[in-house]
Amino acid sequence: MRKNFGKQTYVYPMPVFIIGTYDENGNANAMNAAWGGIHDDYQIAICVAPNHKTAKNLLIKKAFTVSIADANHVAECDYVGIASGNSEPDKMKKAGFTVTKSEFVDAPIINELPMALECEMISYDESTGCMVGKIVNVSADESVLTDGKIDPAKLQPITYDSVNHTYIKLGEVVGKAFSDGNKLK
Repeated sequence: MRKNFGKQTYVYPMPVFIIGTYDENGNANAMNAAWGGIHDDYQIAICVAPNHKTAKNLLIKKAFTVSIADANHVAECDYVGIASGNSEPDKMKKAGFTVTKSEFVDAPIINELPMALECEMISYDESTGCMVGKIVNVSADESVLTDGKIDPAKLQPITYDSVNHTYIKLGEVVGKAFSDGNKLK
């Protein structure tokens, strides 16, 4: 038997994205954004409410990075989601995050988070906060690579559980995509 929950934003897994931007003076900012995902080929869509410092920076710079939150930085990633860049100018420093300017877009890469998508803004709807960006590059620290590929076991990405308000580390491999289903043919 199923239980109905009505209209909810319950999705598993829900990625935890850390959006990095620069303001008009070149100061780095980051925010935690759980509502987003791949939108189309080489595109990502993320909801960023217009009152966020990140939204203001996006409209100025038209560029951003999306770092994947990991199990080693849960407190830091949560902090950049609960502290506002509008009122906390030292937010990055307080989180313990340092940045390097992306080689591909005018946005900061957070050095402590080992994987980032470097993006150019395609569109931003101020009435909904929905943004679409073109993925220009994906970079990953060698510490999370195995045989030259990103290894989720080393990356240890986290997901947001909106039902219980927790972060969960993604787990073990349970199957092989584009292969396991062949046994049912």
